[in-house]
Amino acid sequence: MAELTNEIKEQIKKRRTFAIISHPDAGKTTLTEKFLLYGGAINQAGSVKGKATAKHAVSDWMEIEKERGISVTSSVLQFNYDGYCINILDTPGHQDFSEDTYRTLMAADSAVMVIDASKGVEAQTRKLFKVCTMRHIPIFTFINKMDREAMDTFELLDDIENELGIATCPVNWPIGSGKRFKGVYDRNEKEIELFSDTRKGTTQGTVRKISLDDPEVETLLEEGQMEQLLEEIELQDGAGAEFDMELVSKGELSPVFFGSALTNFGVETFLQHFLDMTTSPLPRKSDQGIIDPMEEPDFSAFVFKIQANMNKAHRDRIAFMRICSGAFEAGMEVWHIQGGKKVRLSQPQQLMASERKIIENAYGGDIIGVFDPGIFSIGDTLTASSKKFAYEGIPTFAPEHFARVRQVDTMKRKQFIKGINQIAQEGAIQIFQEYNTGMEEIIVGVVGVLQFDVLKYRLENEYNVEIRLDTLPYEHIRWIENEDIDLDRIKGTSDMKKIKDLKDRPLLLFVNDWSIRMVLDRNEGLELSEFGRS
Repeated sequence: MAELTNEIKEQIKKRRTFAIISHPDAGKTTLTEKFLLYGGAINQAGSVKGKATAKHAVSDWMEIEKERGISVTSSVLQFNYDGYCINILDTPGHQDFSEDTYRTLMAADSAVMVIDASKGVEAQTRKLFKVCTMRHIPIFTFINKMDREAMDTFELLDDIENELGIATCPVNWPIGSGKRFKGVYDRNEKEIELFSDTRKGTTQGTVRKISLDDPEVETLLEEGQMEQLLEEIELQDGAGAEFDMELVSKGELSPVFFGSALTNFGVETFLQHFLDMTTSPLPRKSDQGIIDPMEEPDFSAFVFKIQANMNKAHRDRIAFMRICSGAFEAGMEVWHIQGGKKVRLSQPQQLMASERKIIENAYGGDIIGVFDPGIFSIGDTLTASSKKFAYEGIPTFAPEHFARVRQVDTMKRKQFIKGINQIAQEGAIQIFQEYNTGMEEIIVGVVGVLQFDVLKYRLENEYNVEIRLDTLPYEHIRWIENEDIDLDRIKGTSDMKKIKDLKDRPLLLFVNDWSIRMVLDRNEGLELSEFGRS
């Protein structure tokens, strides 16, 4: 039994683990880059697109991501800043990859929502936000792209409140937008922060702080900006929500910040406030009650993501896990609860996207990747505790698009099965078989159609297998909850299809909602669920 020493406690207290969520193109990857710049993890930040800085963003590492300028898989980045150790989980903004994002949010203690100042809340933000509210984690809002013409500030705040149903409290207030964006006013300190040129955002730049009462302010701002600022502050003070830390920690009030990730304006201010307002790693639910990192001395973690073939030269699989309690040491033996046996966690690494560094130690709140010989699944618990508790499983979301997949060259059957199984274990796709047949016919289900392209790309490039995809008309899938059901006896409709998953669990596919209702009416006592359990 390990002992919870003061040293381990101190290390856990320093940890902050958050996920960044946004709609595509709101500037999330750029903001992540800038955090790393301040943390000294990179000397020069790269932007996703743009000619001035031709470097590719650190967090986008897969070829297909570089080609399309979007983040496909979640990456994990760690850096130190101001005595804190920060783990960022960067999530794909593209809607087709939302499932990966949902799982990533399970590993975070808080979320940073990036919103484009000219567009306000967009569809994808809404979806992701829902998952955050399900978990009641604190949500911080960074309104980005203030260096472009932005919507009215009050409209933006109303938009967040109306669309997402969360109250907002601006911590700072923008002064102008587009070319006239000068800086932000700190409501608490009653100071104006003016931003200087950061050479197109590649360097940190300097921030000048000046009191609102200082007569010099007038000369530093453009005509009419001072009057507008005073007017807006008065309105906000009179009508806006009061700052309440308790509501923030429950995820009912979102502190709002303004800035431009591209030019670095307001990024550091946001980072400092964020660290002041967030807490060290949170307790988590298990089948034996709540596990609190400040009380549980033994190491425990759960797997939230599996990534195969991160290194082209070595066909390898990495299981990403969130450490929930205790300290991790390289090569330690732990119980793999779902596998029911002891395993050695070898080759532990932390990642700067595709650059890996082998680590010796990690603590509650950290995210580490360990070598997976093919035994881990998403949602598995690992612990050194004799209590052998298991953390809550991660829900599997229902795919909305289905296709029949076949390999073109029948001689490459082995590679095809291996490739498709490995990609399925990562959770990007779900695979099903026809009921009553073997693996001859494989049906693939995905959350978004872009994942079919990624599947095709990865099978060709990583496994050297060419495939044919025939899309199927089904849109709805349901897991059968009844344990002892005979599939042959289910009275279906003409557009219903019986399939099973890899664990041999029976499922039904439907073309439309109407058929689901019909099948439930025809089969008394049949229970269908939209979520699978991992």
